[in-house]
Amino acid sequence: MADLKPILLVEDSAQDAELTLAALKKCQLCNDVVLVRDGSEALDYLHCRGAYAGREKVLPAVVLLDLKMPKIDGLEVLERIRADATLRHTPVVMLTSSREERDLLRSYELGVNSFVVKPVDFKEFFDAIRELGMFWAVLNEPPPASTGQRDESA
Repeated sequence: MADLKPILLVEDSAQDAELTLAALKKCQLCNDVVLVRDGSEALDYLHCRGAYAGREKVLPAVVLLDLKMPKIDGLEVLERIRADATLRHTPVVMLTSSREERDLLRSYELGVNSFVVKPVDFKEFFDAIRELGMFWAVLNEPPPASTGQRDESA
């Protein structure tokens, strides 16, 4: 199953990361899940640099992106993804505890595909993550021009 793209989880909360990983595992996706802890590390992963310089240059099926993070926040990561010709069509889901209208509006202005507020209830959180994983990794059809590979000439 070499054509399965990974899911990139960008989450600084150890507890939320653990719950998200457990929920994705429970829906039995075959996609690898790559966990990074901040926006800077997410950009390193996406651009195959730093600690990720040697990784296979395959774009993720979806980026599950926390909003409030150290170093570089989710809005800036999203802005950089959308400004990069190679990354711009990569699906990004803002997965956050923020209910602030300005965060929601700014996320959509920057081109987020979906904005999901993390439910406080454990079961609701678990169910929401399973549904996100199934939709973006299995059901979503990426644009035909997207090969999921980084274009070395870009």
